[in-house]
Amino acid sequence: MSRILLVDDDNLLTELLTEYLTAEGLEVNSVADGEAGVKEILSGDYDVVVLDSMMPKMNGLDVLKTVRVQSKIPVIMLTAKGDDIDRIIGLEMGADDYVPKPCQPRELLARINAILRRTQESGEQSSAPNSISASGVTLFPAKRQATIDEEPLELTSTEFNLLQVLMRHAGQVVSKETLSLEALDRKLAKFDRSIDVHISSIRHKLGDPALIQTVRGLGYLFVKN
Repeated sequence: MSRILLVDDDNLLTELLTEYLTAEGLEVNSVADGEAGVKEILSGDYDVVVLDSMMPKMNGLDVLKTVRVQSKIPVIMLTAKGDDIDRIIGLEMGADDYVPKPCQPRELLARINAILRRTQESGEQSSAPNSISASGVTLFPAKRQATIDEEPLELTSTEFNLLQVLMRHAGQVVSKETLSLEALDRKLAKFDRSIDVHISSIRHKLGDPALIQTVRGLGYLFVKN
């Protein structure tokens, strides 16, 4: 049974989400402030974290910043509806996805299940040292590990998924619609900038922005050398 951690000080919402997610077969725990959230997240006992952006003691962005130093656990941010700034900052700091508040439990469940499916697919792959390599970057899908010039490349779960899709099509343009379906497991929503923000983060981590080119009006291309 997959374990989900809710970090949110809205007790009514937490109770609603806990009841809904539990009924869907997930094991759910919750904490009501950021400091307790950090402690629970770093315990290693959870598969996905749902993190509110505004909380007492320590806000969600500070929690995310602290956690990302030590953990790659998938994090879904809960952000105020229409608050694009917090949304973009959260993605830039390593959030895997976001859901605007007030959130629909069904939508949140869909986002959680998409992440869990990706994790399960990786775990079911052969333990053989299969890899994808291009331009000095190597991905090991079964292990969810990456290197650049044989040095470790630290990626979030979503960043890994996106880079994997791009590298599988190295030298070819991949549309944002395809990236959303194959890496995020959902259709691309209108005005959704999450892929652009994740790609920007990947470029920064690669240390060479030219490795991933933007093809205006079409999508992105991973340069194959």
